Amino acid sequence: MAKRITLDFLRTESASGMILAVAALAAILLANSPWAGAYFGFIEAPFTIQIGGFVETHSILDWIKEGLMAIFFFVVGLEIKYEIVKGELANPRRLALPVLAALGGMVVPAAIFLAFNAGPGGIPQGWPTPVATDIAFALAALAIAGPKLSPTLRIFLLTLAIVDDLGAVVLIGALFTDQVHLPALGGALATLALMGLLGRWRKAPYLLYALGFLVLWAFTLKSGVSTSVAGVAAAATIPLGARKTGRPGVLEDFMESLHPYVAFLILPLFAFAAAGFSIQGLGLRDLFGPVALGVALGLFLGKQIGVFGGAALVIGLKLARRPTGAKWIELYGVSLLTGIGFTMSLFIGQLAFPIGDASDQAQVRIGVVAGSILSTMAGMAVLAWAQSRRPPED
Repeated sequence: MAKRITLDFLRTESASGMILAVAALAAILLANSPWAGAYFGFIEAPFTIQIGGFVETHSILDWIKEGLMAIFFFVVGLEIKYEIVKGELANPRRLALPVLAALGGMVVPAAIFLAFNAGPGGIPQGWPTPVATDIAFALAALAIAGPKLSPTLRIFLLTLAIVDDLGAVVLIGALFTDQVHLPALGGALATLALMGLLGRWRKAPYLLYALGFLVLWAFTLKSGVSTSVAGVAAAATIPLGARKTGRPGVLEDFMESLHPYVAFLILPLFAFAAAGFSIQGLGLRDLFGPVALGVALGLFLGKQIGVFGGAALVIGLKLARRPTGAKWIELYGVSLLTGIGFTMSLFIGQLAFPIGDASDQAQVRIGVVAGSILSTMAGMAVLAWAQSRRPPED
């Protein structure tokens, strides 16, 4: 069961990466076309949702970010819990390499961003923007460039990206919560506790979990805390299948049923809404501003230095081994791919600069796109070369 779910996950993420690329390209082209007004008018249009006493008005982009992306983080939370209980993260001896490599891949990009933004004119609060890895894009690039490389590299990349996502959620919750509405937060915590109790009922209808998640999301939105935290927290309450019977449980069913919708609908829609930026009116100061350079170089240089350096240190200290069958050059190629931040970096960038001017948002998007493209091209080139050097029998 564990192997099947992992393989299905890898195939879905790889295919989703192609769609994400098309969605992002369409957004950038529209934002710089005669239809730019219609594009920006659509993502910025106010939309009101009213259900009983729940009334909220936000832009289309904000609803995608705070609404649909909560489902994405719910699936991320399910994947994290699954890996901790039954997957790669369940084996402590296998944790050292991806976890410490992921930590290095978060610290170094943040340091590079701060190096460009600590002085006058910089915006240091955006330092979390380049710390995360886009699982879909990275796995798609690996599948294209190195289809015959050791499968352990894919598991290493997947595990590292999941740890990255967990770290990103922690940062979002800690850094981007300004004012907390205590009654709503209390309602969210009470709902979460009820969902935890529901998890003890083996035959609980799936509809109750869905309603619980919806109520938790509504309370969290009202509380001022990012709904991404609600998604991961809700996932922690979902029970797994019984080990003795080997049958899939609620968690596995939710993973398999929701993941295609997240991969092929929610993430591409977010990419389409968040990736578009107009170059009209932008000068060299914007294209090469501290935010753009900090994000781009944080992703391209920081991720590869942090991930590969962290992995080399762990292996050198004999705390872990290289992924079975993988060479150093292949591990370096995968480290380059972790610089594909894209959807996660765009999401964090939206939170870090929520009320900034158009120049700040443009710099974030330019940096994310540039850093991700450079990491994709360099990583795929290294992996393709490494694969070509392998003997035919490999």
